[in-house]
Amino acid sequence: MRMNIGSGGLAIGAGALLSAMIGLNSQLAVYSSPAAASWVAHGIGTLAAGVLLRGLCFLGQQSAVSSGQPAPWWAWLGGIPGAMTVLLAAITVNSPLALSGSLALMLLGQMLFGMATDVCGGFGMAKRRLTPRDGGALLCVLAGTLLLIMAGR
Repeated sequence: MRMNIGSGGLAIGAGALLSAMIGLNSQLAVYSSPAAASWVAHGIGTLAAGVLLRGLCFLGQQSAVSSGQPAPWWAWLGGIPGAMTVLLAAITVNSPLALSGSLALMLLGQMLFGMATDVCGGFGMAKRRLTPRDGGALLCVLAGTLLLIMAGR
């Protein structure tokens, strides 16, 4: 399977934005609380998403609004792990793990969950068998995570 360069660039951009969001939110948590910071982040995020959606509709991109097919019931629950991610990240970033250690462990968790989802076809995704390359990538991320965290000691 080839990666589309445009999609890869968007994914890298999303990762950078995720890091910025976590860093900013954890700073807000220092001055309030992780739960309050999560509320603020999701409230502002809701407003920003509304503005973006409105702008895409204005530009005539109807696909930004709806595919025309009803979503499965569980697809509506994505905000729950999102809120927990913001909350837990605000706690861990303000710990000795700091931003880079927290992000490294989050990446490891994302890979493990993603691989499990691929294997069982969770959330309506196509099933995919893991390959030795997947194991190698996981080991590389694990090794990098350990190096990053241990270097901070």
